[in-house]
Amino acid sequence: MMMQRGRELRAAGKDVVSLAGGEPDFDTPRHIVEAGFRAIEAGDTHYPPAFGTPALLAAIVDKLKRENNVHHITPAQIMVTPGAKWAIFATLAALLEPGDDVMILDPSWVSYAPMILLHRANPVRVPLSGADHFRVTADLLEQYVTPRTKALMVNSPNNPTGRVLTRAEIDALVYVAQQHDLYVISDEIYEHIIYDDHVHYSLAAEPGMAERTIIINGFSKAYAMTGWRLGWLAGPEPIVKLARIYQTHSAQSAASFTMAAGVAALTGPQECVKEMVAVYDQRRRLVLDAFEEIPGIECPPIEGAFYVFPRFTQTRKNSLEITQALIDDALVVGTPGSAFGPAGEGYVRFSIAERTTDLEKMLDRMAKVVPTL
Repeated sequence: MMMQRGRELRAAGKDVVSLAGGEPDFDTPRHIVEAGFRAIEAGDTHYPPAFGTPALLAAIVDKLKRENNVHHITPAQIMVTPGAKWAIFATLAALLEPGDDVMILDPSWVSYAPMILLHRANPVRVPLSGADHFRVTADLLEQYVTPRTKALMVNSPNNPTGRVLTRAEIDALVYVAQQHDLYVISDEIYEHIIYDDHVHYSLAAEPGMAERTIIINGFSKAYAMTGWRLGWLAGPEPIVKLARIYQTHSAQSAASFTMAAGVAALTGPQECVKEMVAVYDQRRRLVLDAFEEIPGIECPPIEGAFYVFPRFTQTRKNSLEITQALIDDALVVGTPGSAFGPAGEGYVRFSIAERTTDLEKMLDRMAKVVPTL
């Protein structure tokens, strides 16, 4: 809704700064694009293997071992999908029965709860407190476990909060999952976009967790490949087998030539990722430093992903009203925190995966408008 309003204003000639999306402003790195071109030119435009080409499955296995310490993994435990969102959807289809409960940390990505509902299951929101830096504890999680709880969804680095789960929080998640025999759906799409000395832990690498963890990942964020629609899941073979059946009779597969691009992304030079993350880091510092000087804004530290999630402290407006006022009065488009769940009320999410000049415009305009909200 907010992005559409921004497009309408831009079409009317307004100088709109739209920071509501979740897409890198970089083009896909050249060596990845060229791999896709070569595949098309070589005639790789027919039906591909439904669950991933042998080359891409092998590259994902190697990546999991090399980067995530997930060692006992085979190609049969992986499914390549048309986007990471579809990987989540297929995982839910494989796991859930009507009436099951799925715990999601609140605030969380806007699509988790609707996808759970589409499978006739129940999203159970675990409210995290911004005052406690959206920290996860075993005691909090256990308050929301029910006899019907089947799974827990985790996203680190997190959209929208920018949190990266600590070692202690990973231990808490492992304890609760094992104590209550839960599956964990671990959305790791932002794993490479991480700042300072923070560390990404893959839950499947934890002792006793490989048999109950489904990793969701893809190429959109780290490799600026949003339009290629290429993702994957990895997990216990019985669950992956069910997800493969679901994909066979629905989406079928990712596009053939995109898989060649995926191989190039995983096996080629990684400097492109480091360079993009370095730019995001510069923008993150720019925005966080500026927010400290604007009365009425408090912004938690951003440890990963490419969003800032400030809280507006000196207004009686809710997050939707704040977002609408920023569009109307500052021509700045964000996403209301309430879109990510009740725990996001009072916050607005802005992407920093946009041009630095746009971020500077946003900061200048917000410095003038926020005190008047």
